[in-house]
Amino acid sequence: MKDVVIVGAGLAGLSAAWRLRHWDTLVLEASDRVGGRIMSERRGQYWLNWGGHMFSGPGSSTDALLHEVGIDAGVLPGALAGIEMNGKFISKGSMAMFPFRLPMPFKARVDTLTGGIKLVAALLGKYINVVRTRPGESGAIRQQRIYDFDNNRTFRDFIGKLHPDAEALYATTVQRSTGSIDEISAGSGIGYFSLVLGIGQGLNRGIIGGPSTLTESMATALGNRIQLGARVSEVIHKSDSVVVRYTQGGKDYEVEAHTAILATTPDVTHKIAVDLPSDIRDALGQIKFGPHVSVAFLTDETGPRRWDNTYCVVAPKHTFSIMTNQASLIRGSESQRQPGGSIFAFAPGQSGAKLMEMDNEDIVQLAQKEIDKSLGQGFGESVVEGRAEKFAFGSPYCYPGRAKIQPTLMRGASRVFLAGDFLGTLYTETAITSGMTAAQNAASLLATRKQTLLA
Repeated sequence: MKDVVIVGAGLAGLSAAWRLRHWDTLVLEASDRVGGRIMSERRGQYWLNWGGHMFSGPGSSTDALLHEVGIDAGVLPGALAGIEMNGKFISKGSMAMFPFRLPMPFKARVDTLTGGIKLVAALLGKYINVVRTRPGESGAIRQQRIYDFDNNRTFRDFIGKLHPDAEALYATTVQRSTGSIDEISAGSGIGYFSLVLGIGQGLNRGIIGGPSTLTESMATALGNRIQLGARVSEVIHKSDSVVVRYTQGGKDYEVEAHTAILATTPDVTHKIAVDLPSDIRDALGQIKFGPHVSVAFLTDETGPRRWDNTYCVVAPKHTFSIMTNQASLIRGSESQRQPGGSIFAFAPGQSGAKLMEMDNEDIVQLAQKEIDKSLGQGFGESVVEGRAEKFAFGSPYCYPGRAKIQPTLMRGASRVFLAGDFLGTLYTETAITSGMTAAQNAASLLATRKQTLLA
Protein backbone atom coordinates (compact mmCIF):
# COMPACT_ATOMS: atom_id res chain seq x y z
CA MET A 1 0.00 0.00 0.00
CA LYS A 2 1.26 3.46 -0.94
CA ASP A 3 1.35 6.36 1.48
CA VAL A 4 -0.03 8.85 -1.06
CA VAL A 5 -1.34 8.74 -4.61
CA ILE A 6 -1.29 12.12 -6.39
CA VAL A 7 -3.47 12.46 -9.46
CA GLY A 8 -2.10 15.07 -11.85
CA ALA A 9 1.47 16.17 -12.55
CA GLY A 10 0.85 19.84 -13.22
CA LEU A 11 2.36 22.53 -11.04
CA ALA A 12 0.05 21.77 -8.09
CA GLY A 13 0.55 18.01 -8.23
CA LEU A 14 4.33 18.27 -8.61
CA SER A 15 4.51 20.76 -5.71
CA ALA A 16 2.62 18.28 -3.53
CA ALA A 17 4.83 15.40 -4.68
CA TRP A 18 7.97 17.40 -4.00
CA ARG A 19 6.87 18.14 -0.43
CA LEU A 20 5.99 14.44 0.06
CA ARG A 21 9.14 13.08 -1.59
CA HIS A 22 10.25 11.39 1.66
CA TRP A 23 7.05 9.34 1.77
CA ASP A 24 6.07 6.42 -0.49
CA THR A 25 4.24 8.33 -3.22
CA LEU A 26 2.91 7.64 -6.70
CA VAL A 27 2.00 10.39 -9.20
CA LEU A 28 -0.40 9.47 -12.00
CA GLU A 29 -0.51 11.78 -15.02
CA ALA A 30 -2.89 11.16 -17.93
CA SER A 31 -0.86 12.97 -20.60
CA ASP A 32 2.59 12.20 -21.99
CA ARG A 33 4.28 15.13 -20.23
CA VAL A 34 4.45 16.79 -16.83
CA GLY A 35 3.69 20.44 -16.16
CA GLY A 36 0.07 20.82 -17.26
CA ARG A 37 -0.41 24.50 -18.10
CA ILE A 38 3.27 25.15 -17.40
CA MET A 39 4.80 24.59 -20.82
CA SER A 40 8.02 25.98 -22.22
CA GLU A 41 10.94 24.78 -24.35
CA ARG A 42 14.51 26.07 -24.43
CA ARG A 43 15.98 27.48 -27.65
CA GLY A 44 19.61 28.42 -27.04
CA GLN A 45 19.64 31.32 -24.60
CA TYR A 46 15.93 31.95 -25.21
CA TRP A 47 12.81 29.85 -24.61
CA LEU A 48 9.39 29.44 -26.13
CA ASN A 49 6.50 29.60 -23.69
CA TRP A 50 2.81 28.71 -23.98
CA GLY A 51 1.50 28.69 -20.40
CA GLY A 52 2.03 30.17 -16.94
CA HIS A 53 4.81 32.72 -17.04
CA MET A 54 4.76 35.04 -13.98
CA PHE A 55 5.70 33.99 -10.46
CA SER A 56 5.64 35.37 -6.93
CA GLY A 57 8.66 36.66 -5.04
CA PRO A 58 10.04 36.71 -1.48
CA GLY A 59 7.76 35.42 1.25
CA SER A 60 5.65 33.34 -1.14
CA SER A 61 5.21 29.59 -1.51
CA THR A 62 6.72 29.95 -4.98
CA ASP A 63 9.88 31.49 -3.58
CA ALA A 64 10.21 28.70 -1.00
CA LEU A 65 9.77 26.00 -3.66
CA LEU A 66 12.25 27.58 -6.06
CA HIS A 67 14.89 27.67 -3.34
CA GLU A 68 14.23 24.05 -2.37
CA VAL A 69 14.47 22.83 -5.96
CA GLY A 70 17.43 25.08 -6.77
CA ILE A 71 15.83 27.14 -9.54
CA ASP A 72 16.62 30.80 -10.18
CA ALA A 73 13.94 33.40 -10.83
CA GLY A 74 14.59 37.04 -11.61
CA VAL A 75 12.55 40.20 -11.27
CA LEU A 76 11.22 41.06 -14.71
CA PRO A 77 13.21 44.15 -15.77
CA GLY A 78 11.95 47.31 -17.41
CA ALA A 79 8.29 48.21 -17.74
CA LEU A 80 5.77 45.46 -17.01
CA ALA A 81 3.27 46.79 -19.53
CA GLY A 82 2.92 48.66 -22.79
CA ILE A 83 -0.01 49.16 -25.15
CA GLU A 84 -0.87 49.29 -28.86
CA MET A 85 -4.22 50.66 -29.91
CA ASN A 86 -5.64 52.51 -32.91
CA GLY A 87 -2.26 52.35 -34.61
CA LYS A 88 -0.12 53.79 -31.81
CA PHE A 89 2.44 51.88 -29.70
CA ILE A 90 3.38 53.18 -26.21
CA SER A 91 5.79 51.54 -23.80
CA LYS A 92 7.40 54.41 -21.91
CA GLY A 93 6.08 56.70 -19.21
CA SER A 94 3.37 56.24 -16.60
CA MET A 95 0.93 53.42 -17.39
CA ALA A 96 -1.85 55.50 -15.87
CA MET A 97 -1.32 58.06 -18.64
CA PHE A 98 -1.24 55.57 -21.55
CA PRO A 99 -4.96 55.92 -22.39
CA PHE A 100 -4.61 59.69 -22.75
CA ARG A 101 -1.75 59.36 -25.21
CA LEU A 102 -3.72 57.08 -27.54
CA PRO A 103 -5.74 58.38 -30.51
CA MET A 104 -9.39 58.13 -29.49
CA PRO A 105 -12.57 60.25 -29.44
CA PHE A 106 -13.16 62.80 -26.66
CA LYS A 107 -16.02 60.74 -25.18
CA ALA A 108 -13.70 57.74 -24.92
CA ARG A 109 -11.14 59.84 -23.02
CA VAL A 110 -13.80 61.05 -20.59
CA ASP A 111 -15.07 57.52 -19.98
CA THR A 112 -11.52 56.24 -19.55
CA LEU A 113 -10.85 58.95 -16.98
CA THR A 114 -14.10 58.26 -15.11
CA GLY A 115 -13.36 54.54 -14.99
CA GLY A 116 -9.79 55.23 -13.93
CA ILE A 117 -10.92 57.34 -10.99
CA LYS A 118 -13.22 54.53 -9.83
CA LEU A 119 -10.40 51.99 -10.13
CA VAL A 120 -7.81 54.06 -8.28
CA ALA A 121 -10.30 54.76 -5.49
CA ALA A 122 -11.09 51.05 -5.16
CA LEU A 123 -7.44 49.99 -5.36
CA LEU A 124 -5.98 52.47 -2.91
CA GLY A 125 -9.05 52.83 -0.71
CA LYS A 126 -9.90 49.15 -0.22
CA TYR A 127 -8.18 46.53 -2.35
CA ILE A 128 -4.63 47.14 -1.22
CA ASN A 129 -5.74 46.43 2.35
CA VAL A 130 -7.67 43.34 1.28
CA VAL A 131 -4.66 41.65 -0.35
CA ARG A 132 -2.12 42.71 2.26
CA THR A 133 -0.73 39.78 4.24
CA ARG A 134 -1.53 40.13 7.92
CA PRO A 135 0.69 38.79 10.72
CA GLY A 136 -0.31 35.35 11.96
CA GLU A 137 -3.05 34.68 9.41
CA SER A 138 -3.16 31.65 7.17
CA GLY A 139 -3.10 31.78 3.41
CA ALA A 140 -6.64 30.36 3.40
CA ILE A 141 -7.98 33.27 5.45
CA ARG A 142 -6.31 35.80 3.18
CA GLN A 143 -7.64 34.06 0.08
CA GLN A 144 -11.20 34.03 1.44
CA ARG A 145 -10.93 37.77 2.11
CA ILE A 146 -9.82 38.35 -1.49
CA TYR A 147 -12.75 36.31 -2.81
CA ASP A 148 -15.20 38.18 -0.57
CA PHE A 149 -14.14 41.60 -1.87
CA ASP A 150 -16.92 43.06 -4.07
CA ASN A 151 -18.11 39.59 -5.07
CA ASN A 152 -21.81 40.34 -5.55
CA ARG A 153 -21.69 42.16 -8.89
CA THR A 154 -19.85 42.04 -12.20
CA PHE A 155 -17.00 44.27 -13.26
CA ARG A 156 -19.40 45.72 -15.84
CA ASP A 157 -21.67 46.79 -12.95
CA PHE A 158 -18.67 48.42 -11.28
CA ILE A 159 -17.16 50.25 -14.26
CA GLY A 160 -20.44 51.31 -15.92
CA LYS A 161 -21.35 51.88 -19.55
CA LEU A 162 -18.38 53.08 -21.61
CA HIS A 163 -17.48 54.30 -25.08
CA PRO A 164 -16.31 51.28 -27.16
CA ASP A 165 -12.66 52.45 -27.15
CA ALA A 166 -12.69 52.95 -23.38
CA GLU A 167 -14.41 49.61 -22.87
CA ALA A 168 -11.80 47.89 -25.03
CA LEU A 169 -9.06 49.16 -22.70
CA TYR A 170 -10.75 47.86 -19.57
CA ALA A 171 -12.10 44.66 -21.12
CA THR A 172 -8.69 43.58 -22.44
CA THR A 173 -7.10 43.75 -18.99
CA VAL A 174 -10.01 41.91 -17.38
CA GLN A 175 -10.13 39.24 -20.08
CA ARG A 176 -6.73 37.97 -18.98
CA SER A 177 -8.77 36.10 -16.40
CA THR A 178 -10.55 34.31 -19.30
CA GLY A 179 -13.81 35.79 -18.01
CA SER A 180 -15.39 38.69 -19.87
CA ILE A 181 -16.25 42.10 -18.44
CA ASP A 182 -19.80 40.76 -17.94
CA GLU A 183 -18.71 37.49 -16.29
CA ILE A 184 -15.90 38.35 -13.88
CA SER A 185 -16.72 39.77 -10.45
CA ALA A 186 -16.07 43.43 -9.71
CA GLY A 187 -13.51 42.60 -7.01
CA SER A 188 -11.62 40.22 -9.28
CA GLY A 189 -11.55 42.79 -12.08
CA ILE A 190 -10.15 45.38 -9.70
CA GLY A 191 -7.55 42.81 -8.70
CA TYR A 192 -6.41 42.46 -12.30
CA PHE A 193 -5.64 46.16 -12.46
CA SER A 194 -3.60 45.80 -9.28
CA LEU A 195 -1.46 43.27 -11.17
CA VAL A 196 -1.05 45.60 -14.14
CA LEU A 197 -0.13 48.54 -11.92
CA GLY A 198 2.09 46.41 -9.66
CA ILE A 199 0.03 47.06 -6.52
CA GLY A 200 -0.20 44.49 -3.78
CA GLN A 201 0.20 41.04 -5.37
CA GLY A 202 3.84 40.66 -6.42
CA LEU A 203 3.58 38.45 -9.52
CA ASN A 204 6.64 39.98 -11.16
CA ARG A 205 9.25 37.25 -11.55
CA GLY A 206 10.31 34.99 -14.40
CA ILE A 207 12.17 31.68 -14.24
CA ILE A 208 15.56 31.62 -15.92
CA GLY A 209 15.42 29.19 -18.84
CA GLY A 210 11.61 29.12 -18.92
CA PRO A 211 8.89 27.94 -16.53
CA SER A 212 9.26 24.25 -17.43
CA THR A 213 12.71 24.41 -15.84
CA LEU A 214 10.91 24.17 -12.51
CA THR A 215 8.44 21.41 -13.35
CA GLU A 216 10.97 19.26 -15.22
CA SER A 217 13.49 19.62 -12.39
CA MET A 218 10.98 18.39 -9.84
CA ALA A 219 9.91 15.55 -12.13
CA THR A 220 13.50 14.45 -12.70
CA ALA A 221 14.15 14.34 -8.96
CA LEU A 222 10.96 12.35 -8.37
CA GLY A 223 11.97 9.83 -11.05
CA ASN A 224 9.80 6.76 -11.58
CA ARG A 225 7.37 7.85 -8.90
CA ILE A 226 5.71 9.68 -11.79
CA GLN A 227 3.78 7.51 -14.24
CA LEU A 228 2.80 9.17 -17.53
CA GLY A 229 -0.07 8.03 -19.70
CA ALA A 230 -1.92 6.87 -16.58
CA ARG A 231 -5.55 7.96 -16.87
CA VAL A 232 -7.42 7.71 -13.57
CA SER A 233 -11.04 6.61 -13.84
CA GLU A 234 -12.10 6.36 -10.20
CA VAL A 235 -11.02 7.36 -6.69
CA ILE A 236 -12.95 5.66 -3.89
CA HIS A 237 -12.78 5.97 -0.09
CA LYS A 238 -12.49 2.88 2.05
CA SER A 239 -12.64 2.89 5.85
CA ASP A 240 -8.92 3.56 6.30
CA SER A 241 -7.56 3.94 2.76
CA VAL A 242 -8.24 5.20 -0.75
CA VAL A 243 -8.46 3.06 -3.88
CA VAL A 244 -7.39 4.62 -7.20
CA ARG A 245 -8.22 2.87 -10.47
CA TYR A 246 -6.45 3.84 -13.68
CA THR A 247 -5.59 2.72 -17.20
CA GLN A 248 -2.07 2.76 -18.63
CA GLY A 249 -0.85 1.22 -21.87
CA GLY A 250 -4.23 -0.37 -22.51
CA LYS A 251 -4.23 -2.20 -19.16
CA ASP A 252 -6.31 -1.54 -16.06
CA TYR A 253 -4.63 -1.08 -12.69
CA GLU A 254 -5.66 -0.48 -9.12
CA VAL A 255 -3.54 1.04 -6.36
CA GLU A 256 -4.41 1.51 -2.71
CA ALA A 257 -3.01 4.29 -0.54
CA HIS A 258 -3.54 5.78 2.89
CA THR A 259 -4.46 9.11 1.31
CA ALA A 260 -4.80 10.81 -2.09
CA ILE A 261 -4.35 14.29 -3.55
CA LEU A 262 -6.40 15.27 -6.58
CA ALA A 263 -4.45 17.95 -8.47
CA THR A 264 -6.67 17.90 -11.54
CA THR A 265 -9.00 20.44 -13.11
CA PRO A 266 -12.39 20.59 -11.36
CA ASP A 267 -14.25 18.75 -14.12
CA VAL A 268 -11.86 15.80 -13.86
CA THR A 269 -11.94 15.82 -10.07
CA HIS A 270 -15.75 15.89 -10.15
CA LYS A 271 -15.78 12.91 -12.51
CA ILE A 272 -13.27 10.59 -10.82
CA ALA A 273 -13.86 11.34 -7.12
CA VAL A 274 -17.15 9.50 -7.09
CA ASP A 275 -17.75 9.49 -3.34
CA LEU A 276 -16.65 12.95 -2.32
CA PRO A 277 -19.22 14.66 -0.08
CA SER A 278 -22.07 16.03 -2.20
CA ASP A 279 -21.44 19.66 -1.23
CA ILE A 280 -17.81 19.42 -2.41
CA ARG A 281 -18.86 17.81 -5.69
CA ASP A 282 -21.46 20.53 -6.13
CA ALA A 283 -18.87 23.24 -5.46
CA LEU A 284 -16.48 21.69 -8.00
CA GLY A 285 -19.26 21.85 -10.56
CA GLN A 286 -19.56 25.60 -10.00
CA ILE A 287 -15.95 26.47 -10.84
CA LYS A 288 -15.68 28.38 -14.11
CA PHE A 289 -12.74 28.24 -16.51
CA GLY A 290 -12.09 29.98 -19.79
CA PRO A 291 -9.77 28.85 -22.61
CA HIS A 292 -6.33 30.06 -23.66
CA VAL A 293 -4.96 29.77 -27.16
CA SER A 294 -1.25 30.51 -27.05
CA VAL A 295 1.37 31.04 -29.73
CA ALA A 296 5.12 31.21 -29.11
CA PHE A 297 7.53 32.77 -31.62
CA LEU A 298 11.31 32.57 -31.85
CA THR A 299 12.86 35.47 -33.76
CA ASP A 300 16.29 36.25 -35.24
CA GLU A 301 16.42 40.06 -35.39
CA THR A 302 19.94 41.47 -35.09
CA GLY A 303 19.24 44.87 -33.55
CA PRO A 304 17.22 46.52 -30.76
CA ARG A 305 13.43 46.53 -30.82
CA ARG A 306 11.11 49.03 -29.17
CA TRP A 307 9.62 46.34 -26.92
CA ASP A 308 13.03 45.27 -25.54
CA ASN A 309 12.42 47.04 -22.22
CA THR A 310 8.76 46.01 -21.92
CA TYR A 311 7.54 42.68 -20.61
CA CYS A 312 3.87 42.75 -21.62
CA VAL A 313 2.09 44.59 -24.42
CA VAL A 314 -1.72 44.69 -24.55
CA ALA A 315 -3.49 45.20 -27.86
CA PRO A 316 -7.20 45.95 -27.38
CA LYS A 317 -9.42 45.04 -30.34
CA HIS A 318 -7.11 42.18 -31.39
CA THR A 319 -7.77 38.46 -31.00
CA PHE A 320 -4.30 38.01 -29.53
CA SER A 321 -4.68 40.89 -27.13
CA ILE A 322 -1.81 39.98 -24.78
CA MET A 323 1.84 39.68 -25.87
CA THR A 324 4.76 39.01 -23.54
CA ASN A 325 8.44 39.47 -24.21
CA GLN A 326 9.94 36.17 -23.03
CA ALA A 327 13.42 37.54 -23.74
CA SER A 328 12.90 40.19 -21.06
CA LEU A 329 15.17 38.50 -18.51
CA ILE A 330 17.91 38.16 -21.14
CA ARG A 331 17.56 41.82 -22.15
CA GLY A 332 17.90 42.88 -18.51
CA SER A 333 21.14 40.99 -17.96
CA GLU A 334 23.07 41.67 -21.16
CA SER A 335 25.54 44.50 -21.60
CA GLN A 336 25.03 44.56 -25.37
CA ARG A 337 21.84 43.65 -27.21
CA GLN A 338 22.20 40.08 -28.52
CA PRO A 339 20.50 38.80 -31.68
CA GLY A 340 17.14 37.10 -31.48
CA GLY A 341 14.20 37.06 -29.13
CA SER A 342 11.04 35.26 -28.07
CA ILE A 343 7.43 36.49 -28.00
CA PHE A 344 4.50 34.71 -26.36
CA ALA A 345 0.98 35.81 -27.32
CA PHE A 346 -2.32 34.51 -26.14
CA ALA A 347 -6.00 34.87 -26.89
CA PRO A 348 -7.89 34.36 -23.62
CA GLY A 349 -11.56 33.81 -22.89
CA GLN A 350 -14.05 34.53 -25.65
CA SER A 351 -11.27 35.38 -28.11
CA GLY A 352 -9.64 32.00 -27.49
CA ALA A 353 -12.94 30.14 -27.66
CA LYS A 354 -13.38 31.29 -31.28
CA LEU A 355 -10.05 29.70 -32.20
CA MET A 356 -10.42 26.30 -30.56
CA GLU A 357 -11.62 24.58 -33.74
CA MET A 358 -9.15 26.39 -36.03
CA ASP A 359 -6.12 24.61 -37.43
CA ASN A 360 -2.95 25.37 -35.46
CA GLU A 361 -1.05 26.58 -38.53
CA ASP A 362 -3.81 29.07 -39.30
CA ILE A 363 -3.71 30.24 -35.69
CA VAL A 364 0.04 30.86 -35.97
CA GLN A 365 -0.48 32.91 -39.14
CA LEU A 366 -3.23 34.98 -37.49
CA ALA A 367 -1.13 35.64 -34.42
CA GLN A 368 1.92 36.60 -36.49
CA LYS A 369 -0.15 38.99 -38.58
CA GLU A 370 -1.64 40.68 -35.51
CA ILE A 371 1.67 40.91 -33.63
CA ASP A 372 3.38 42.31 -36.70
CA LYS A 373 0.72 45.02 -36.80
CA SER A 374 0.98 45.74 -33.08
CA LEU A 375 4.75 45.63 -32.56
CA GLY A 376 5.90 46.66 -36.02
CA GLN A 377 9.62 46.94 -36.85
CA GLY A 378 9.43 43.91 -39.16
CA PHE A 379 8.44 41.43 -36.49
CA GLY A 380 6.94 39.00 -39.00
CA GLU A 381 10.09 38.97 -41.12
CA SER A 382 12.20 37.96 -38.10
CA VAL A 383 10.13 34.90 -37.11
CA VAL A 384 12.03 31.62 -37.48
CA GLU A 385 9.70 29.39 -35.48
CA GLY A 386 6.09 29.60 -34.34
CA ARG A 387 3.81 27.09 -32.65
CA ALA A 388 0.31 27.23 -31.22
CA GLU A 389 -1.10 25.37 -28.23
CA LYS A 390 -4.71 25.19 -27.04
CA PHE A 391 -5.84 24.97 -23.43
CA ALA A 392 -9.57 24.38 -23.09
CA PHE A 393 -9.19 24.91 -19.34
CA GLY A 394 -6.85 27.88 -19.48
CA SER A 395 -7.54 29.73 -16.25
CA PRO A 396 -10.26 29.77 -13.59
CA TYR A 397 -12.04 33.08 -13.16
CA CYS A 398 -13.88 34.56 -10.21
CA TYR A 399 -17.53 35.29 -10.95
CA PRO A 400 -20.13 36.98 -8.69
CA GLY A 401 -20.95 34.54 -5.89
CA ARG A 402 -17.70 32.54 -6.19
CA ALA A 403 -16.73 33.43 -2.61
CA LYS A 404 -19.54 31.32 -1.16
CA ILE A 405 -18.10 27.97 -2.25
CA GLN A 406 -14.51 28.60 -1.12
CA PRO A 407 -14.89 27.21 2.45
CA THR A 408 -16.39 24.00 1.08
CA LEU A 409 -13.57 23.51 -1.43
CA MET A 410 -10.91 24.13 1.20
CA ARG A 411 -12.41 21.60 3.62
CA GLY A 412 -11.55 18.55 1.55
CA ALA A 413 -12.59 15.02 2.47
CA SER A 414 -11.30 12.67 5.15
CA ARG A 415 -8.53 11.12 3.05
CA VAL A 416 -8.75 12.98 -0.25
CA PHE A 417 -7.37 16.51 -0.56
CA LEU A 418 -7.74 18.98 -3.43
CA ALA A 419 -5.05 21.09 -5.10
CA GLY A 420 -5.02 23.42 -8.10
CA ASP A 421 -5.09 27.02 -9.21
CA PHE A 422 -8.91 27.00 -9.04
CA LEU A 423 -8.59 27.24 -5.23
CA GLY A 424 -7.37 30.83 -5.34
CA THR A 425 -6.73 33.96 -7.36
CA LEU A 426 -2.95 34.00 -7.78
CA TYR A 427 -2.54 31.37 -10.51
CA THR A 428 0.97 29.86 -10.27
CA GLU A 429 1.24 30.91 -6.61
CA THR A 430 -2.16 29.37 -5.84
CA ALA A 431 -1.21 26.13 -7.61
CA ILE A 432 1.97 25.82 -5.56
CA THR A 433 0.37 26.89 -2.28
CA SER A 434 -2.57 24.51 -2.67
CA GLY A 435 -0.22 21.65 -3.56
CA MET A 436 1.87 22.33 -0.48
CA THR A 437 -1.24 22.61 1.72
CA ALA A 438 -2.60 19.31 0.42
CA ALA A 439 0.81 17.72 1.04
CA GLN A 440 0.83 19.06 4.60
CA ASN A 441 -2.63 17.61 5.24
CA ALA A 442 -1.59 14.24 3.83
CA ALA A 443 1.64 14.21 5.83
CA SER A 444 -0.26 15.05 9.01
CA LEU A 445 -2.62 12.14 8.45
CA LEU A 446 0.29 9.79 7.72
CA ALA A 447 2.26 10.96 10.77
CA THR A 448 -0.75 10.40 13.03
CA ARG A 449 -1.19 6.91 11.63
CA LYS A 450 2.50 6.12 12.17
CA GLN A 451 2.34 7.32 15.77
CA THR A 452 -0.74 5.18 16.36
CA LEU A 453 1.01 2.07 15.04
CA LEU A 454 4.03 2.72 17.26
CA ALA A 455 1.94 3.30 20.40
